[in-house]
Amino acid sequence: MAGTLGIIGSGTIGSAIARSAVGAGRQVVISNSRGPETLGALVAELGPLARAATPAEAAEAGDLVVATIPLAHYEQLPREALAGKTVIDTMNYAPAVTGWARPELDAGELTSSELVQRFLAGSQVVKAFHDVNGRVLAELSRPAGAPDRTALPVAGDDAAAKARVAELIGDFGFDTVDVGGLAESWRAGPNTPLYFEVFVGAVPAGLSMPEIYAWLAAAPLIPVPAAEVARLAATTPRQPAGFDPALIGRAFLR
Repeated sequence: MAGTLGIIGSGTIGSAIARSAVGAGRQVVISNSRGPETLGALVAELGPLARAATPAEAAEAGDLVVATIPLAHYEQLPREALAGKTVIDTMNYAPAVTGWARPELDAGELTSSELVQRFLAGSQVVKAFHDVNGRVLAELSRPAGAPDRTALPVAGDDAAAKARVAELIGDFGFDTVDVGGLAESWRAGPNTPLYFEVFVGAVPAGLSMPEIYAWLAAAPLIPVPAAEVARLAATTPRQPAGFDPALIGRAFLR
């Protein structure tokens, strides 16, 4: 069912989600910290279904709202405007890269999405789209029932909110696998196979960072069915919370 998607953050993943949303016939209200006037080119590319706004305006307009800003800035999310909303959390914890650390995350006392949910106490937070990029959303999208349709993991504490996010993901051309509550969101988090690696395979050893980025941009993407996503989520041991570029991914920090 079409509706309005509010997006807070216009970086790589925010822009990619906006493209998928307008492609699915949804209205998009997109924002960033620099102001609506900086989004003219993106809105022109997205077309008449999109408009630029402030973060609070995007939150108020959205039937669903995507929070896709650096995790270190999560307390800048417009909490009052997001009250009562389903909020899709794409944010990842990466202290080794950003320098921003939280002891409770490092100790595994809670996940980053639980931290966000604690701040957005009046909202229903669902973890999704944290493990993909624009290539995955654009190139692995398939019609419902296609034999090579990929599934994406979701986690959240509210079943109805997860269902709304699953509907959006379905409109984008993907199945979903529920990996549990926010306390279980680590199962598809940084340093796990479901955090990007499953879509491209292992990054070759011995590459420099520029070579890694070049490899990631050209590597054929791998469709991943729901059964495989479920298997990996169920069998992956818990990893350190912070994204480690030396281990996996590299292209998915935001």
